[in-house]
Amino acid sequence: MNNLNSVLIEGNVVRDPVLSNTPGGIPVCAFSIGINSTHNTNDGKVDEVSFFDVETWHQLAENVVKYLTKGRGVRIVGRIKQDRWTTSEGAPMSRVKIIAEHVEFRPMKLSPQEIG
Repeated sequence: MNNLNSVLIEGNVVRDPVLSNTPGGIPVCAFSIGINSTHNTNDGKVDEVSFFDVETWHQLAENVVKYLTKGRGVRIVGRIKQDRWTTSEGAPMSRVKIIAEHVEFRPMKLSPQEIG
C-alpha cells in the first residue's frame, strides 16, 4: 500500500526554468519557487521565505519552459521526492524536490509604475 504523498503549493518563480532531456529523449524542466509567509512570535510578526526545487516532465516540461519566467506566480500540484546519493568522498547526501503533475500559471503582478 502506498502512503499519501501530495502537495499543493503556491509561490513565485525565483529563476527561469531550465529544460533538458534524459538520455532517452524525455524532456525534463527544473525551476525553483519562493513562498512568502508571516507568523507571529513573542517579538511580533516575522516574515520568512522558503525555497523549493520543482521538476516537471514530458509536455508539461516543455510548456513550463515556454511560458514560465522568473517572478511569475505559480500554483503547483504534485508529490514530494527525495533523491539520495553518496559523494566521491563517501558522504551521504540528499535533497527533497517537488515533482509537479499540474502547474497553473498565475497572473503577472504589475508594479505601480506599470499600472500607470
